[in-house]
Amino acid sequence: MSLVMLARNEIEVKISHADPVAWEASAGLTAYPDALARMESVAAGIAAGSEPERVWLLEHPALYTAGTSAKIEDLVEPNRFPVFDAGRGGQYTYHGPGQRVAYVMLNLAKRGGDVRAFVAALENWIMATLAEFGVQGERREDRVGIWVRHDGGEDKIAALGIRVRRGVTFHGISLNVSPDLNHFSGIVPCGVSEHGVTSLAALGVNVTLADVDAALRRTFVPIFGPISQQ
Repeated sequence: MSLVMLARNEIEVKISHADPVAWEASAGLTAYPDALARMESVAAGIAAGSEPERVWLLEHPALYTAGTSAKIEDLVEPNRFPVFDAGRGGQYTYHGPGQRVAYVMLNLAKRGGDVRAFVAALENWIMATLAEFGVQGERREDRVGIWVRHDGGEDKIAALGIRVRRGVTFHGISLNVSPDLNHFSGIVPCGVSEHGVTSLAALGVNVTLADVDAALRRTFVPIFGPISQQ
């Protein structure tokens, strides 16, 4: 087995660094173009050494995003919600109210530079967060994202999409807390048609975004290192 595969499968993958990471949560709904512009700015600042690494938690209004591998036939209802070119890896995804998006802007060059290890660390972070609510999340080697088994099948509960520029990561993860799952029907999410999507609420786990934010913060530190005290 290759070292790359071992990095992704290793449950205790850590890419920690001594410098604390800034932690920010935005209230309300953040327009997608505004989020893209801010990520670009922060990532450039991190690369230049003028900005601290940052995790930014937010919600978007209902929209679809297209990654660099998106196939136009997977955009089933192109007029349903606004569609944005995300510039990240992956295919089509949905963002909207009730979904916690975490944009992760880290200096990967200072954390070993291994993109696959970084993806594995993001997956572990999501799975550790779900475990705080009694939900077992799982990765799949042939599919991106985190999956849960229920009712004899399995559905996607979290998506990942990243970009790395000048050694700095941006974009990140989205975790379905209580979104309108019908909104996913306007696309083939991440190009996977044979499985559905789910959420914590659909699994009977009734928690708030604030609850999820607290869990994300607790589980971040063992994997990525300290958070700055704000």
